[in-house]
Amino acid sequence: MNRPLRVVLTGATGFVGSRVLHELAASARETGRELSIRALGRSASAPASTSVSAVPDVTWVPVDLTDRASLREVEGGADVLIHLASRISGDEAQCAAVNVRGTAALVDAADRWGVDRVVHLSTAAVYGPGPHRGIAVDEIAPAPVSPASRTRLAGETPVLAAGGIVLRPGLVLGAGDRWVVPALAELLERVPARWDGGRGLLSLVGVDDLARLIAALATAPDAPASGVYHASHPRPVSNGDLMAALAALDVLPWAEEDWPWEACLDRLRSTPGRMSERQFSLLAQDHWYASEDIWHATSCPPGPGPLTRLAAAAPWYRAFLAERRVAGAAR
Repeated sequence: MNRPLRVVLTGATGFVGSRVLHELAASARETGRELSIRALGRSASAPASTSVSAVPDVTWVPVDLTDRASLREVEGGADVLIHLASRISGDEAQCAAVNVRGTAALVDAADRWGVDRVVHLSTAAVYGPGPHRGIAVDEIAPAPVSPASRTRLAGETPVLAAGGIVLRPGLVLGAGDRWVVPALAELLERVPARWDGGRGLLSLVGVDDLARLIAALATAPDAPASGVYHASHPRPVSNGDLMAALAALDVLPWAEEDWPWEACLDRLRSTPGRMSERQFSLLAQDHWYASEDIWHATSCPPGPGPLTRLAAAAPWYRAFLAERRVAGAAR
């Protein structure tokens, strides 16, 4: 009888990680392959208020990625490391402590555990300002502009040196998304129009599809070659189609007018808010990346596309945006 596949997972309570944990459990049920999952995090148990608390057969191990000593205390062998934890806010030093030094320490620990497959989640934001139109991996030199993106790019290095797989998704959508659609909501309020006619093409992926891909990479008998892969849905989506789909689901209001790009920038600059001009460009102009390779390499169907997935996430988005409006009115 084959022993269980031993998986170590970081970021298991996060937006992507919680879905990966559910996908791993589903894969075990469907294939009959037993999995032994250790979730590394700040707590010795799953937060009771989260959906991952219901996933069976998970061992929660308290670890601080900024503390190498805590990783040295983690004992036992493992076959696969799925590293999804990252810091996406804070200054350079704070981000580097987790995304660079924490990742390097984790990869060192994985070698001690006997891991022979590492799957690491990075981001297409490492390419920096666009426009980007269908580029292949590193067709242009990465040029990250934020502390989070710079340190996530640097964190790819120890993973690749260990023969791991690095995934760079574009914009990730779904219930739990506290950045993409909330940013669109703020920007649409400040610039109430179809931005540059809604022509900008974006690389998007539904969080559940990304989680399926990560679970497939972790559990497949043969992994793709070590390297960096774009991990969005292969078909880019126009900003106009994305905004129209969200409006049809009553998540965002309809934009009735087309404004040229310079008019959009003028309005943005005259109406201060949290989102920067760079972030506006990221969501409104071409930022899409050739993403077919990883889906083919894993024989993992990419699914019907992120717009189709929005209907399931719409109730969460409506509730989250309503809560934000109430909180903003109370301040």
